[in-house]
Amino acid sequence: MAGGPQDDADRAADDARLRALEARLAEKAPKPKGPNPMGKYEQANLAWRMVIELVAGLGLGFAIGYGLDYLLGTTPILMVLFIFLGLAAGIKTLMRTASELDRKSGDTPGSDERD
Repeated sequence: MAGGPQDDADRAADDARLRALEARLAEKAPKPKGPNPMGKYEQANLAWRMVIELVAGLGLGFAIGYGLDYLLGTTPILMVLFIFLGLAAGIKTLMRTASELDRKSGDTPGSDERD
């Protein structure tokens, strides 16, 4: 092969050997186990975690606002204010958990290669 110029028959034989080698390597390469990087139960656990974080923010906001209204003897204005603050805190935590999900999936914006 290293001796001289190759003709079409030699090149065709080399191409066939190369395709056979690629096919054997493809058979031995590890295949992905499923369509998603996370299992069904992991996704359900993450979804419940997000719901609990949102409800906990609302609950804490309600409790703090109600407690301050009770101590200060005001109308439920502080309760309404702290419910909205708790909602904002819950949504912020929910968004942080969602970004954590993106990191776990292993998808990077530039790695989408298609042939």
